[in-house]
Amino acid sequence: MTTSPPSRAPSRAESLRERLDRHWPTAEALLRRLYAGVPDVEDWLVRVRDVVSTAALNRPAPVAERDARRLAEPDWFQRPDQLGYCFYVDRFAGTLTGVQARLGYLADLGVTYLHALPLLAMQSGDNDGGFAVADYRTVEPRLGRTEDLAALAQAAHGAGMVLCLDVVCNHTARDHAWARAARAGDPRYRAYYHVLESAEAVAAYEATLGQVFPKTAPGNFTPEPALVARDGGQAWVWTTFYPYQWDLNYANPAVFQEMLEVLLHLANQGVDVFRLDSTPFLWKAPGTACRGLPQTHWVVRAWRALLAIAAPAVLLKGEAIVDPDDVVSFFGRDDATGLPAANECHLAYNNGMMTALWLAQATGDAAPAHALLDRLAVRPRQAAWITYVRCHDDIIWDALAALIPQETLHRVSDFYAGATPGSYALGAAFQADGGGAPSTNGMAASLAGLRPDGRPGEPDTDAALARLLQLYQVTLALDGLPVLYMGDEIALTNAPLDGLPAGEGRWLHRPDMDWNRAAGRDDGTTAAGAFHTALRQLIRARATLPALHGAEPARPLAGLPAGVLGFERIGPQPFLCLANLTGQAVTVSLPAWSGGRDAVEGRGVDPTALPFGPWQTRWIEVTP
Repeated sequence: MTTSPPSRAPSRAESLRERLDRHWPTAEALLRRLYAGVPDVEDWLVRVRDVVSTAALNRPAPVAERDARRLAEPDWFQRPDQLGYCFYVDRFAGTLTGVQARLGYLADLGVTYLHALPLLAMQSGDNDGGFAVADYRTVEPRLGRTEDLAALAQAAHGAGMVLCLDVVCNHTARDHAWARAARAGDPRYRAYYHVLESAEAVAAYEATLGQVFPKTAPGNFTPEPALVARDGGQAWVWTTFYPYQWDLNYANPAVFQEMLEVLLHLANQGVDVFRLDSTPFLWKAPGTACRGLPQTHWVVRAWRALLAIAAPAVLLKGEAIVDPDDVVSFFGRDDATGLPAANECHLAYNNGMMTALWLAQATGDAAPAHALLDRLAVRPRQAAWITYVRCHDDIIWDALAALIPQETLHRVSDFYAGATPGSYALGAAFQADGGGAPSTNGMAASLAGLRPDGRPGEPDTDAALARLLQLYQVTLALDGLPVLYMGDEIALTNAPLDGLPAGEGRWLHRPDMDWNRAAGRDDGTTAAGAFHTALRQLIRARATLPALHGAEPARPLAGLPAGVLGFERIGPQPFLCLANLTGQAVTVSLPAWSGGRDAVEGRGVDPTALPFGPWQTRWIEVTP
């Protein structure tokens, strides 16, 4: 009898060749499309291939082994036991070492995905909360060292967590080395940015561009005395966001390669997920809005294909706060059919549903959220939404302008700014482009009406906590990877108004973590304890529900009262989420199902007569 020799694991070089054979043709085709006609493009393509191959061969063994495990479970980020947590390092724990010391707190909550907001070296002074990056390869000294970042990644992996990092790919700080060289007259680095040499050229672009910060940073161009035009006159640099954030020129292949090398470097530090900041803005073209252009998608798809060679388990997350139909496009498209295809970002923010839920609580109308569920269901099954209630940015009501009348958006904006009689909200208006509805700043608990000194048993406090819990219960039931915003788990309210930076109202919802409040998270007599206990119960229930796997979309239920949001998740046991978005009691009848079980409390329910208190949400496993 003969026996077969034991199978041999492929060497690293063999694995690299296999991945090159699989993914390089895609990357090469995209890069040729982007840079056709660029001199020496053939030599440049060889250099890109060499850069990626070198990064793959230099990938640290523990990280490469993690790649193999992740590739064996490609749906890991869609599983119902996954939970994200988003935070500023300094506000959460001071330093990267401090974050590492708090991993136990996060693990107890059920967190498996850490999203650290910008932590790379920042411009001194104004830096847009770290989004003005001065050095992509160095950690901000206040927060730690590069070695601390690798140590945090390793500790997070050991605790069963992945690490997500922001990469600000649209722009650098004005004092980044590239920008400093450009100001010093180096033509190579001047070409890294968009420099316009006449007021007429600026005006021509501005005619079709929107504005991100029309009040605090109007316009999209900043005059830069050091960048002299060829005729000796004034020159302007493209600054979509703030004047100290210079937009990179991705029509220059050197810029593409620089950012690719940044991604590869950070991936080899152990970073698992990259949040690509301001994704829609990467490519500029005259006569367009310069948002979500086809070339932008080709850039991101090329990054994905190249990372699949060098760091195959790394995920890309697109930050695209745009019309819901446009957001779906950042998952990728099939070039032949135009249909969604999972060939671009693995993850994208479900900004539409986040905004629609806040709108629904203010109006008591679930119809827009139901309509949005239908539109968002077209995403590829191999990709996932990031679902969330709040984040570090403002709530941009005009992201729903294609679905909701401006009159309604303005009314909701006023409501959350506390400008409407009877409003419970404690938010503040921010800014908007043109005549759009001003966006809203504020922590989730404050927007839901929680006063800093509120205690359970007080009617206003109980109502605020019910609204906050409803938002999270619906979000946890949607398809995708839910991400908590720092402090929401203890119903943390707005930062104190005194000391906020002038003109930058978003710091209202960027308070320091209150660790004294967190220490009382098991005390049900406090708002923090009552909410933390209820939220943790939902998180643990979610992890046991197969129907909440993110592959299948949430499907809206028909025939519900106007103030009730309802959707179904398909699984071994059909699952329903129903939310009464009003302050009035209501009874819902679901005659299509003969029986059911409350998936949180475990007791039987009658789907034909379901009572709901004000702001109450139910998770129900139903029997056909």
